[in-house]
Amino acid sequence: MIPFSEKKINNYYIRKFSENIDSDELKWHRDKEDRIVSPIGETNWLFQRENQLPEPINKDIRIKANEWHRVIKGTGDLNIKVYKIL
Repeated sequence: MIPFSEKKINNYYIRKFSENIDSDELKWHRDKEDRIVSPIGETNWLFQRENQLPEPINKDIRIKANEWHRVIKGTGDLNIKVYKIL
């Protein structure tokens, strides 16, 4: 089960992580393709790569295929655009 709702628009996806999500649902994972994640609006949620400190989600973040990563819950909902690079 995925911890977000998602809607495809043209060549990208809009994802929403609810403020009501349990932090335990936000697990370390990796994806099969490269992607660029862009925030929609301001947020205090964080992004973390394996073996690195968390960083604010306040600009485009490029994630390489098979790179371990996770999001860390902040306050309010997290809304992002996800561009999958196939």
